[in-house]
Amino acid sequence: MKDPHMTISVGDTLPFAHFFVKAGSEVDRLSTDDILANRKVVLFGVPGAFTPTCHADHLPGYLEHLDTIKSKGVDEVAVISVNDPHVMEAWAKATGGKGKILFLSDGNADFTRAIGLDTDGAVVGMGTRSQRYSMIIENGVVTQFNLEEVRGQAVLSGAAAIMEQL
Repeated sequence: MKDPHMTISVGDTLPFAHFFVKAGSEVDRLSTDDILANRKVVLFGVPGAFTPTCHADHLPGYLEHLDTIKSKGVDEVAVISVNDPHVMEAWAKATGGKGKILFLSDGNADFTRAIGLDTDGAVVGMGTRSQRYSMIIENGVVTQFNLEEVRGQAVLSGAAAIMEQL
């Protein structure tokens, strides 16, 4: 079992977790197994939906390059944030990403904590949030991992970096 104080890394199997997604007027639960089993997935984590870098830079890069990413054998591109599923749904609609990218709510930060990428945003009123990262996952195993080093940037974890790794 992974040390809870360690950050996920290449070669690790992602821990089992549930995410929440809006499905019409309902909220559905999807597990890591539902999303990752026998699939190649690009997952990127953001500190918050609608926040400046996430909204204006990080997510748009993935939307712009979605076809290229998927043409490299990727079954799904998903974004995860410590926001509730209603906010994630609103963000999906506002960005034109609905139905293109899977918007996953980790509202209680259970998954984010389990992979060691939680951060305390209380000083700016945001509570527990995720660090900014991206990863390529094949059948639940991390094959590439990129953790952003500079706050407010989406370079190491952006779509361009992922496309070079595919």
